[in-house]
Amino acid sequence: MTSQAPPPPDSADERQLSLSTAAARNLATTTKSVPQMQGISSRWLLRMLPWVHLGAGTYRVNRRLTHAVGRGRVSFVQTGADDVRVLAPTLTELPALRGYADSAVLDELALRFVKRDLRAGDALVEAGAPVDEVFVIAHGRFEKRAEGKYGGTELLGVVADGDQLGDDALGHTDPRWGYAVRAATAGTVMVLRWSSFQEVLGRWASLRAHLEQYVDNGRRPVNRRGEADIELSSGHEGEAVLPATFVDYELRPREYELSLAQTVLRIHTRVADLYNDPMNQFEQQLRLTVQAMREREESELLNNRDFGLLHNADYGQRISTRSGPPTPDDMDDLLSMRRGTRFFLAHPKALAAFLRECNKRGLSLDTVDVHGKQVPSWRGVPLLPCGKIPVTGGHTSSVLALRTGEENEGVVGLRPAVIPEQIEPGLNVRCMGIDQKSVMSYLVSSYHSTAILVPDAIGILENAEIASTRD
Repeated sequence: MTSQAPPPPDSADERQLSLSTAAARNLATTTKSVPQMQGISSRWLLRMLPWVHLGAGTYRVNRRLTHAVGRGRVSFVQTGADDVRVLAPTLTELPALRGYADSAVLDELALRFVKRDLRAGDALVEAGAPVDEVFVIAHGRFEKRAEGKYGGTELLGVVADGDQLGDDALGHTDPRWGYAVRAATAGTVMVLRWSSFQEVLGRWASLRAHLEQYVDNGRRPVNRRGEADIELSSGHEGEAVLPATFVDYELRPREYELSLAQTVLRIHTRVADLYNDPMNQFEQQLRLTVQAMREREESELLNNRDFGLLHNADYGQRISTRSGPPTPDDMDDLLSMRRGTRFFLAHPKALAAFLRECNKRGLSLDTVDVHGKQVPSWRGVPLLPCGKIPVTGGHTSSVLALRTGEENEGVVGLRPAVIPEQIEPGLNVRCMGIDQKSVMSYLVSSYHSTAILVPDAIGILENAEIASTRD
């Protein structure tokens, strides 16, 4: 007689007793989110700029006539470790040579510059010494120091790549250095001796005529901003003869034309016809495209070489950090250069570097409300992040300080007033038709620009080190 083996005790547990979730999904509708996008940022610059809506595509900035010539940045060509040369056309960035167009003379001047290398701590010039050389900084950071009123030395400022020293002595008799200059880091300086400059000057009549006009303009009465002076009288008594005056304007004011960003959005008619529930495919495609367009717009307002703020800020409104990272002292220097600063704008890593410097000094920052959000502030001015500000070489960035609005003679954004088929300010979508492959095309365009109404509307703290260092 044979006996049947009993079933395993857990065989009942292995049998499926109910419908699985995988099978149940065939009869269910899922709950879905709209398409998400990592590239959306806070876009503080677009939100903080007051926008001027143009009736035409051009915006003209009229200013008072200015006699003082601003400084630019001289550029260099480096073909080897020891072969650094001045790029001749950029010598017109020197105030004395602004507007001079004789390339042969500029080439000869560029060839007469001699390279000089310095180590950290080396003296470039001493206070009180005669000015017999012109210096252009090719690389490095140099400190301008003078003796204080009560002894010791005071830091007057920092000069770095592309800055110039000594050229402002033109037109003065027996010019002397009013400060000492020392290398804060190892650096390279291009040097032009006055004797070499005088040799070139003696050979070229066009250069002599240009410099005579430059010196003559420098003798005209101007205010502290270099604008043609408005003669006034005050404190007089009786029937004094009052001065007669008028306000002179620039003859060739700058004009800003609207720039644009464009793309063609394509979607197949089959997708648009059949797959619109619960979300409209065209609307979602367009929504993400517009977000990308606005991100590009903010980047252009900062980095475009024609109108971007980083490239068009006046060089007289640019300063370098005193010691490397952005410190409270540096931010105070930047803030004090203009009235009514509306906000600071900096790369998040630059903001983090500034906060580290505040922590070292035991300083805590206040917060202010900006568009319903609490953000940190310095001296009551909001500190706003913007990841579109470049990080140069992986370790330095810039901090911007802006005064905004036409009524404040500040920075303004520019957009068209109304454009056909507009869906947002300055942005429109136009149907381009359906091709033979049943693909619909839509032209998406964004028109934008920005204008700096007066030079001190924006200042930049440059060469701000963002790397974290240990004490």
